[in-house]
Amino acid sequence: MKRPSAKLTTAAALVLIIGGMAGLTASAVPLYRLFCRVTGYGGTTQVATGTGEVLEQTIKVRFNADVDPHLPWVFGPDQREIEVRIGENNLAFYHAENRADRAIVGAAAYNVTPHKVGPYFSKIACFCFDEQTLGAGEAVEMPVSFYVDPAILDDPNTRDVTAITLSYTFFKVRDAEDPVAGVGDPTDPAT
Repeated sequence: MKRPSAKLTTAAALVLIIGGMAGLTASAVPLYRLFCRVTGYGGTTQVATGTGEVLEQTIKVRFNADVDPHLPWVFGPDQREIEVRIGENNLAFYHAENRADRAIVGAAAYNVTPHKVGPYFSKIACFCFDEQTLGAGEAVEMPVSFYVDPAILDDPNTRDVTAITLSYTFFKVRDAEDPVAGVGDPTDPAT
C-alpha cells in the first residue's frame, strides 16, 4: 500500500482550510445577526409578540431618523419623544416621502442607545422588518409598536438609564423597476 505524498497531504489540508474559511465567511453575517438579536449587542432590539406586566415606572423614548444620501427620501419621526410606562405596548409613527420621479425600494436599519438597553427594547411590529417601496412622490406613515421589558429594572447596568433613543436609517435597496435585489455600492452615487 502506497502512502500519500507530502504534497498531496498538504494540498488536501489547504483545500479543507479554504473550504472551512469559505463556509465561515458565508455564515458570518447570519451568525452575527443572530448573536446581536440574542444578546442585544450594538443596541439591537428584541422582536416580541406582546407585552406582559405593565408597571407604573416610566421611561422616556426618543426617536431619531436618518437617510442615506443615495436615497432621495425625506424620513423622520412624527414625535421626538414620548414617556412610556415600562411593559406597556406603545405605538409611534415615522413618515417617509419619496422625492424622486420613480419608485424606489428602501430598507431601514435600526438600533437603540444606550446599547446596554437593546435586550430590553422589544418591537412587536415595525416597518423595518420588510423592504418599503414608495412610488414617485408618495408619502406614507410608518408605525412601530414596541414596549420596554420590565426586566430592565432588574439589571444593575441599566439602573441609570432614564431615556432610550430608537434610531432608524433608511438605505436605498434598488429602483422598484430593477428586478435585481440587493444593496447598491454606497460609494457609487448612481446606486
